[in-house]
Amino acid sequence: MNIKKLLIAFLCICLLQNYLCAQDKSNIKFGKIAPEDFDLSKNKFDSGASAVIIADIGNTSFEGNIKGYFTLVFKRFRRVKIINKNGFDVATESINLYSDGTDEEKLADLKASTYNLENGKITETRLEDKSIFTDKIDRHNVKKKFALPAVKEGSIIEISYTIKSDFYTNLQPWNFQGEYPCLWSEYLVTVPQFFHYVVLTQGDQSFAVKTTKTVKAYYSVRESGGASSSDNIYSISGSADESHWVMKDVPPLKRESYTTTIRNHVSRVEFQLHYTQFGETAERHDYMGNWFMASEKLLNDEHFGKALDEDNHWMSEDMKTITAGCHDDLEKMKKIYVFVRDNFTCTNNEVILAENSLKTVFKKKSGSVAEINLLLTAMLRHENISADPVLLSTRENGYASETYPLIERFNYVVCSAKTNDRAYYLDASDPIIGFGHLPNECYNGTARTINKEKPYAVFFDADSLNEQKSTSVIIINDDKGHPSGNFQSVLGYYESYDTREKIKKKSEKDFFKDIQSGYGGDIVLQNPVIDSLTKLEFPIKLSYDFDIKNADEDIIYFNPMMSEGYKENPFKSAERKYPVEMPYRFDETYNLSMEIPAGYVVEELPKSAKVAYNEKEGFFEYLIQKDETSIQMRSRIKLNKAFFSPDEYNTLRDFFAFIVKKQSEQVVFKKKK
Repeated sequence: MNIKKLLIAFLCICLLQNYLCAQDKSNIKFGKIAPEDFDLSKNKFDSGASAVIIADIGNTSFEGNIKGYFTLVFKRFRRVKIINKNGFDVATESINLYSDGTDEEKLADLKASTYNLENGKITETRLEDKSIFTDKIDRHNVKKKFALPAVKEGSIIEISYTIKSDFYTNLQPWNFQGEYPCLWSEYLVTVPQFFHYVVLTQGDQSFAVKTTKTVKAYYSVRESGGASSSDNIYSISGSADESHWVMKDVPPLKRESYTTTIRNHVSRVEFQLHYTQFGETAERHDYMGNWFMASEKLLNDEHFGKALDEDNHWMSEDMKTITAGCHDDLEKMKKIYVFVRDNFTCTNNEVILAENSLKTVFKKKSGSVAEINLLLTAMLRHENISADPVLLSTRENGYASETYPLIERFNYVVCSAKTNDRAYYLDASDPIIGFGHLPNECYNGTARTINKEKPYAVFFDADSLNEQKSTSVIIINDDKGHPSGNFQSVLGYYESYDTREKIKKKSEKDFFKDIQSGYGGDIVLQNPVIDSLTKLEFPIKLSYDFDIKNADEDIIYFNPMMSEGYKENPFKSAERKYPVEMPYRFDETYNLSMEIPAGYVVEELPKSAKVAYNEKEGFFEYLIQKDETSIQMRSRIKLNKAFFSPDEYNTLRDFFAFIVKKQSEQVVFKKKK
């Protein structure tokens, strides 16, 4: 290589290093703001963003405390540029703190400021202490909440704080990705050699930095000697594992249709304490354990399973009344389930531990989802029916781990009851769910039966649900030649559930009023009927008659789907980085039989079509034909799975685009001359 080429190569390396240094945000400090920091034009991010996270920097380390052990110290600094008013919500902060009743996490060194550039000068408005509020979530959790002052379009905000925690199982996770683009996201974690964590990562973004190295460490631990003696101070030196992660120019991850929760897919790192061991020859203390250990611990917990093994004689007289006339265990099971479902009110549907005793819940006729379904389990066991509580995580809460007993990942409790070698999964906290069914929110993958002998995994997958819907429309000409018709639809189970929920919130009258408004003024509903509304084990059947206003026009345009088809593609984005998670498989059939309006002929008719989705994974068919007096049409959509990987997104999007286009096509009637 000649001198000229070497010089060019050297200059390129220098330019690259300068560029990388310019992109490095790790040296940003709170309050060090210059006018040029308001200009982000040289940075790469989504031009439609309402806010941009300039830097989000976290650090977790351990320090010795005065209790003879260690404290986790988590520090966070974040700087954000607000582009427009749609990004104002980023200026509202919520910080979670945990307490076990004796010890609690402490928030310290909280600073927050808003900076505005006015006439080339920066003005700073600081958050005042009186603007910080505390919300108690439950007996273990509180939130510190505040909104930064003087926020407007173009502002830069900064937040800095420290959380000190004696709960070493609570090593803070870190999200590198979120609702807004992030130019620099960095997390540094330094763990003493005697703490061993499992590190869990997720997401599709690549790391700019991902390193782990061993560093020297020194800790001073103080232990109280009591009132009669002085404190003991221990100096511990050794090594620690320092892990460092950085992501740059991270795109936002926005919620799209058919997503359980966006938290399942953000680029993230989190930690679970596996075990501690103070020296190679010291005893090892396991914290994560296995599902047998976790199950036993839960069943011995007075806030979960301890009452299940008691005789609960206080309910004996009530149980005689509830189960009167039953001939077998299945009848008893149904009677007990219906009694609890119909007489108890759920006060919290995102909790796995009970606040109150089962006797108190029974007396008050209200409780959380955990309390109600633990009570149901106890009542079934009282009648010698095999029953166990089941932990699961709802779709909105995110996936639970199949491998590790990460109890904090779960947020819901149901009951598993067995008779005649068949298991029934029951949720008595939901007043409109039928026996043997669970709310669709529960179908989110791995669940876990809590049982001493065999705490086995249960899989509530959306692919196991098949939602079937059948609709039939008949349109005829009456004696005067006016078109009128009848609509009948047998809904799928979960569409029936949604319909029951709508009617519960409003009324049947309002429900049909919404259907009427969807048709506009050209169609008038009559004689509406809902069958099986209160028979919660069965799907709902809707029916009504309707009149079509007689349009005396030369040309009539008529959509044979009668507002039942897809009006727009649910998949709008050109690409998708995470899976499509439908709530169930489905099979929807729509049939139309229509007499040609009196005095008209068919001028144009849509063409029949049939499209397969990935050969055997589904199909769409649109079959239509006519004779001299009538039109017959059938539309059917069937998908044989509910989960679609990102690689399948474009195919699925095109599939639904074709459905939307086809179902929007109209029949054209022309008046006879």
